[in-house]
Amino acid sequence: QVQLVESGGGLVQPGGSLRLSCAASGSIFKINAMYWYRQAPGKERDLVASTTSGPSTVHLDAVKGRFTISRDSAKNTVYLHMNSLEPEDTAVYYCNADITTRALTRGQYWGQGTQVTVSS
Repeated sequence: QVQLVESGGGLVQPGGSLRLSCAASGSIFKINAMYWYRQAPGKERDLVASTTSGPSTVHLDAVKGRFTISRDSAKNTVYLHMNSLEPEDTAVYYCNADITTRALTRGQYWGQGTQVTVSS
């Protein structure tokens, strides 16, 4: 069994910064990729950024130049560094991971989500 636990969300003023963390634990053989998504009220869930064994990528045009993704493989943790936050960044942020378990099964796992609210 695999668990993803996100942390770091909260209320921040426009122009502020937050760092989200997502730690994977459980029966992990290999983490193939980790992703950050976000979902604003009434909108679809969007892919924000991804990281694999190769380069990391920010996918969402609205956050390019402001958000970066990084990974600590030793801790099975992925981070989303969010700078110059705007009210439009308000959303629930979800972590997703492509993981091969010790049973050598491969699947996609989701965290519970963490709320980010950007407001003055």
